[in-house]
Amino acid sequence: MRIMVFDVPAESGEALSVLHEFYNGFKLDQENEYIFVLSLPELKETSNIKVLRFPWIKKSWGHRIYFDRIIAPKLIKKHKVDKVLSLQNIIIPHTKVYQSIFVHNALPFSEYRFSFIENRMLWVYQNIIGKNIMKSIKRADHVIVQTNWMKKKCVKQLGVKPEKIEVQPPKIDIEVKKIFKQTKESTSTFFYPASGVVFKNHKVVVDACLMLKKEGITDYKVIFTLKGNENEHIINLYNISKENELPIEFIGSLTREEVFDFYAKSTLIFPSYIETVGLPLLEAKMHDSLVIASDCEFAFEILRDYEKSHYFNPFDSKELALLMKAFITKLN
Repeated sequence: MRIMVFDVPAESGEALSVLHEFYNGFKLDQENEYIFVLSLPELKETSNIKVLRFPWIKKSWGHRIYFDRIIAPKLIKKHKVDKVLSLQNIIIPHTKVYQSIFVHNALPFSEYRFSFIENRMLWVYQNIIGKNIMKSIKRADHVIVQTNWMKKKCVKQLGVKPEKIEVQPPKIDIEVKKIFKQTKESTSTFFYPASGVVFKNHKVVVDACLMLKKEGITDYKVIFTLKGNENEHIINLYNISKENELPIEFIGSLTREEVFDFYAKSTLIFPSYIETVGLPLLEAKMHDSLVIASDCEFAFEILRDYEKSHYFNPFDSKELALLMKAFITKLN
């Protein structure tokens, strides 16, 4: 069988990890032939994998739309494809070939709705691109999601039959070299590996630190994997942190090994309120770390029965401050 895999949005971060996960799995499948259709990522061709790259897709939204509507269907026809797998949340239009889609964008399913004034880009993703994702889920022959809560959302909100949806949890292929040790330093060091997107919710952490300062609590440390200049939102939080001399370090991006090292010597704090999975939760759990997470469906599913997890309302900085205070004073 000849299968064409589309993932033109993938460029970095979790999307790129998903691409590599499927690529590595398909390399082992010698019974089928795969054609990966990408934009910027470079994958090595193998005996059963061919790679087609179209870097110009990234020039603008117009280029992306032209590719999706005109070029993609032509590629399917040209290569006489038997099946399509879209890793980009939406189906390929204008083709009758059997289609599977991998849905990993949680924005359309989030209970929190962004207003156009609050954040134009996220509003577009929820209300315009989100509708396209919903239609694609209904029209696809087969849907793959990473979590049970996403499957339930598809069934309940869209009326999709449960048997059409397959749950494939992410594969975390890591070697755990160090396990978390509970010390005064590890319980008072809060580590948050995340990008600067607004729903990652660094603001609630900064607000909690301001409250702790008012109480005279400063014997702790917060570590963000940000430089502080990612966008206006993060620049503002960086300035607030510096002006108020909060114990927050903006250390920039880290290697996977450095991130794993922090899981062993700090407490994971995860205030994000929109996630499909929340990979740091899985990784911290594998390292036996203490975890403070937002009380959202994705967190409850990943941390189910994990005794070292603690939850808070991601929109309540006072609740987070009380949890942090309890951790900071735990071994004092």
